Amino acid sequence: MTMTPEQASWFASTSERLVENVRQAVLGKDEVIRLVLAAMLADGHVLLEDAPGTGKTSLAKSIAATVHGTHSRIQFTPDLLPSDVTGVTIYDQKVGAFEFHRGPIFASIVLADEINRASPKTQSALLEVMEESKITVDGTTYDVGRPFLVIATQNPIEQAGTYKLPEAQLDRFLIKTSLGYPDLASTELILASSADRNRASHLAAIITTQAVAEMAELASTVHVDSAVLRYTAQLAEETRNASETRLGVSVRGALAMIRIAKVWAAMQARNFVLPDDIKALAQPVWLHRFLLDPEAEFSGATSASVLSRVLADVAAPQARQAAA
Repeated sequence: MTMTPEQASWFASTSERLVENVRQAVLGKDEVIRLVLAAMLADGHVLLEDAPGTGKTSLAKSIAATVHGTHSRIQFTPDLLPSDVTGVTIYDQKVGAFEFHRGPIFASIVLADEINRASPKTQSALLEVMEESKITVDGTTYDVGRPFLVIATQNPIEQAGTYKLPEAQLDRFLIKTSLGYPDLASTELILASSADRNRASHLAAIITTQAVAEMAELASTVHVDSAVLRYTAQLAEETRNASETRLGVSVRGALAMIRIAKVWAAMQARNFVLPDDIKALAQPVWLHRFLLDPEAEFSGATSASVLSRVLADVAAPQARQAAA
């Protein structure tokens, strides 16, 4: 069953209320807020590459407060163990049985701060839960629930003592984006309220976590025309065939695009996806999935330049039909 126009209108108005609520704590970053919320509603995860002090923690706390969910923050360090993330099974002498103590990954919104500072073994602890929203410890599988959003951060400035995220893990992030510093007007507002160090704590919940799960299910019913599917597949194939790339957009990356494009269309009060939605989301959804050829990179090629050329070379379908 396809989303109706009335449902699309409700979805858009509800999404805008979520953005407006988060905006009270994260000033001047409406587009990034929309992207992160879209990733959450598409059951995806977010990689933020930002300098310290740009509001990453405030963003995670604000979204958790807005959807009446739980929030946790994991500071990734070289000595962090996988069990520090997932939890550990401990023998309880009082009851004479093993008991599982849940780790910080069991939260609605998880901020994985400076994820590239942890060892590859600890980073891999996130792979299963990010893909399946489940964790297996000592042979027992635990569901983390919905919504479940991992907002991982990495510092683009300091690379000493870090472990580069493997391509397999990068591919599990639905989008990669950056908050960046606020504009001058927003900075002035932040400075004027400097006495309030936790703006997110004042936010009221707009919807419940159950409602978020229902919105995600509703978004999955947005119509995608076969021409748009073909266009997305052609773009992904062209990124793989480009002479500058050793690794282009995978099938998982193409699927990720369709998932978030459905949410993005619904956030615009449409029950169908347009080619323009694919173009608008191409950079945050696909750029981090590229692996450039070293010689091409040395010659000045960038992921952004390759993607721009692919978007220019592949003709978008002209027919724009709504769902019947």
